[in-house]
Order: sequence, then C-alpha cells, then structure tokens
Amino acid sequence: MADFYDLLGLDRTATADDIKKAYRKIARELHPDVNPDPEVQNKFKEVTAAYDTLSDPQKRQQYDMGGQGGFGGGFGGGGFSDIMDAFFGGGGNRGPRPRMRQGQDALIRLEVDLNEACFGTERDITLESAVVCQKCEGQGTANNTAPSMCPVCKGRGETQFVQKSFLGQVMTSRPCNNCSGYGSVITDPCRECGGDGRVRARQTINIKVPAGVETGNRIQMAGRGEVGQGGGPAGDLYVEIVEAEHEFLLRDGDNLHVAIEVSFAAAALGTSVQVECLDGPVKVEIKAGTQSGTTIPVKGKGMTRLRTTHRGDLIVHVDVATPNKLSRDQEKLLKEFASSRGEKDGDVKIKGHREGLFAKFRDAFGR
Repeated sequence: MADFYDLLGLDRTATADDIKKAYRKIARELHPDVNPDPEVQNKFKEVTAAYDTLSDPQKRQQYDMGGQGGFGGGFGGGGFSDIMDAFFGGGGNRGPRPRMRQGQDALIRLEVDLNEACFGTERDITLESAVVCQKCEGQGTANNTAPSMCPVCKGRGETQFVQKSFLGQVMTSRPCNNCSGYGSVITDPCRECGGDGRVRARQTINIKVPAGVETGNRIQMAGRGEVGQGGGPAGDLYVEIVEAEHEFLLRDGDNLHVAIEVSFAAAALGTSVQVECLDGPVKVEIKAGTQSGTTIPVKGKGMTRLRTTHRGDLIVHVDVATPNKLSRDQEKLLKEFASSRGEKDGDVKIKGHREGLFAKFRDAFGR
C-alpha cells in the first residue's frame, strides 16, 4: 500500500490545514467529472482513503505508529469493547465514517433501429443525475468553512453504552445519533446542496453504440453514473439497448429474414428481383420452378456480429402467389397446361408435418 503522506505530497510534519489543502487540490484534478479514466478513479479512491486517515487525529497517530489508520486492525489499543465486538459481530469499522461515499450506478434504456444496431451509431442523450456541487466543490460547507467536531461523540463517530447480557454488563458501541457516525457536524451547510456535496442537474452524454448490438445488451460507461455523497467518486452508467421492430426485416441472431411474393408465372419460368435490405436493394435470382416456401440465402447481407466485422446472411423466403380470379381464356390455357402435364381435377398429395412453408419457417426460427 502506498504511503499516505506520499499520496498527498506531504511530509510527516504537515498540519491539518496542509492536509486539507493538499487533498482539495488533488481531488479537483482526479475527480471523475474531470477525468473518468478507471485508473485515475482508483488513484482518487487511494487519495481519499489517505485523507480520511490523516485528517483524523486518532487515525493519524495510529498510522504514524505503524498501524493501518482507518483500515482496521487487531485488538491492539482497542480495549475490552474491541474484543467483544470481534466475538459478537461488531468490529472492523470502528471510528467515524467518511462523508465521501461511492456514488450509485445508473441505468437508462436506449432504443435503436435495425440499421443502427447493424452498423453502430452515436447518440447524445440528456439525463438528470447527481453531480458535484460547484458552489462548495463537494465539501458541503458554506463560506469555505469546515465541519466541526461533534460535541456528543467528540469526533469518534460512535457512542458507547452498557447493556446487560448473559455474560453480565457489556460495553457496546453504536453510531452517534447527533452526527450520524461522521464524527463531525456541518454547522454552516452550503446553500446550494444543503451539505450533501452534490446537486441534481441535467447533463448531456455522448454514447457510442457498437455495431452488432441487440436488445438486452448493455454498454458500461465508467464514472458516468451518480456522484457520491460528499463529492465522492461517481458510479457507472449502464445503457441498455432496445431494438425497434423493422417494417419488413426480421432478425434472428446474425441473420435477417425477409418474405417476398412472386407470381405463379415468374416462379415457374424463373426471374430476378430486387430485394430491399440494410445495404439498399440487392439482386436475387428466382430459379425456374421455385416453390412456395423456398429460401434463398444472400451471403453477407445480414447483421454485424458484435465486436467483429463478420456479417450474417439475408434469408429470402419466397411465397408463390396463386391467382384467385381468371378470365375464360386464362382458365382455358391453364386447363390445357394441366392436361399436358397429365394432371387430373381432384388430384391431391398429402404432405407430412415436416413439409411445406410452415415447416421451413418453423425450422428457420427453431420453433
């Protein structure tokens, strides 16, 4: 663990004012609102831990003597109540708790269309969240003042009382009600944030949506969530993707499906058609004798696979349209055509449940 004095750029003779000034200067440079880099945030937490220890006379004395400051220790120096806490679940977090806290994560949902999901996009969104109070720079105090020692717990952040148990009278501790366990009270709170060190404000954030996302994917934006109490490090912002339904394209993983209808004559004779996809119109060959339910794959015209440049296929489902109204001449020609093929009126072929258009669609979607 790095030396706390080195983290704050101080020597061991530094005064309380020196410690406070050094921390404020470094905190402004490392704060997540200024630099959201994860490594910088870790340094910010280390500096905050150093300040929490060195700004407390008792913790600083323990640290200077080779202890762990505000990070707990064994039974040394704590007396009988420390031993009892260790046996009955109390110890480990004794002393005043820091006013600076880690902020909460935030979650928002972002709707994208199929084209944006395939190729990626950028969005600027405006949201309301907790940000550092600019008036007091997260300190929560007005007029450049500082919190004063709690008159009830004398800066310890906890009060002790005696209670009876099967072992007799036991000394226990609980957070001080007067200062809520901080060990200090803000007598002159900031008018802007009311002593919390943060305020609600609207901010605009740029979100980069990578190619290949789909509904349920989440984009993590480190340090862009809620700022913590006392101007503490911000949590993360999670952007959950919701993919809007396309007018005629249906997504199935990396593949896209589209249904087209061709005439009876075109299916029998063969033709080529233009089919719309995400890249614009693509030429699709309909072979002579194509039946309803035929699927034609078009390579590389589907969705982008997330974190790659690979694209799936466009699967074209062909439906052959049967004319429902014929002229006398057309009817005569069809009868002649059927006769030439040896077809008789009333002939029928029974198909199994794994045949036909329904079965092919069901297989395509795993149903």
